[in-house]
Amino acid sequence: MVWRRKIKRREEEAMGAETALHSRWHPEIPPVAQVTVGEVFRVEMVDASGVSKLADHHVQVHYLSGPIRILDKDGFPAKPGDLLAVEICNLGPLPGDESGVRFPGLTHSEIVGTAPSMQLLNIWNERERELVENEVHSLKLCEVLYQRPLANLPLTKGCVLGKIQEGTPEWERIAREDARTIPGRENGRNCDIKNLSRGSKIYLPVFVEGANLSTGDMHFSQGDGEVAFCGAIEMSGFLELKCEIIRDGMKEYLTPMGPTPLHVNPIFTISPVEPRFSEWLVFEGVSVDESGKQHYLDVSVAYKHAVLNAIDYLSKFGYSKEHVYLLLSCCPCEGRISGIVDSPNAVATLAIPTAIFDQRFFILSSSCYDIIRQAHNKHHINSN
Repeated sequence: MVWRRKIKRREEEAMGAETALHSRWHPEIPPVAQVTVGEVFRVEMVDASGVSKLADHHVQVHYLSGPIRILDKDGFPAKPGDLLAVEICNLGPLPGDESGVRFPGLTHSEIVGTAPSMQLLNIWNERERELVENEVHSLKLCEVLYQRPLANLPLTKGCVLGKIQEGTPEWERIAREDARTIPGRENGRNCDIKNLSRGSKIYLPVFVEGANLSTGDMHFSQGDGEVAFCGAIEMSGFLELKCEIIRDGMKEYLTPMGPTPLHVNPIFTISPVEPRFSEWLVFEGVSVDESGKQHYLDVSVAYKHAVLNAIDYLSKFGYSKEHVYLLLSCCPCEGRISGIVDSPNAVATLAIPTAIFDQRFFILSSSCYDIIRQAHNKHHINSN
């Protein structure tokens, strides 16, 4: 739901609240509000699981708030080829939804994006459809990583298109043309960057007139990679944003990494506000799977390897492996590609801040371990 300067609290209190939500990307989803550059405006978002209070839809992915049309100070809209600089001035849970939990994470919004043009939308759907139809037998990654569909193609079930009424010919056409919100793409999209929080600035390419900015999928906390898929701590929340239009900024600042000028990617500055830790325990993984098979510079296999090493190690200290798996998806751990040039192994590392635990996990020398074990045994005998 989008209002200028001020927004009401509850979904059911806002007139036409559901028309301010959409669950797909498409250039023809009409904007629900417009704002001027330099103006601080506030956007409320439901959590990623949807809004049962508003509709009977079962959406397996994100409800986005928007689109929002962006104008310059003279009233002219952002135009294709511009850059839209979006500053996150403030964010947090909706009033009444605060958890009351203290946790060393970083609240952030996972989806901040602009609408694709029809040309870009067709590029997305064509390349993802080709992946689904032709690559399933050649992707070695499928042998070692649990994969949901290789790509999520347009699907009318659960489709929400804002002001466009379901069942109309326009809705039927757009629902078959649109793009799902699950992956990251050129428009900003579901980037899952945990450091996009208060003070961040996002430079988004503009593909349609007005930019048609949308936001959603707030996280209370998340670790790098969100390794348990929806393993971050999901939440409803608000963003307070301020925009700037950089005319012709795409050509000036973004270099296409593909065959068209549309094959660009956003640039981010991360939040200066984040938990500060001085002590980390780091786990390494290489691109060799659990069967011992070598993969060529495969970062996904290497990161999975690092995560499995962390899970197994921490489970030696009283946690179940399931607990550790979920913890690594939501605690402020740091994932890194540490080596990508020394074939055949890519090297990925996972750094976990030790301060989030109430015990120490470092490997001890044999003499230190014997002292601790003797003290433990003495305490056990005395307690009996």
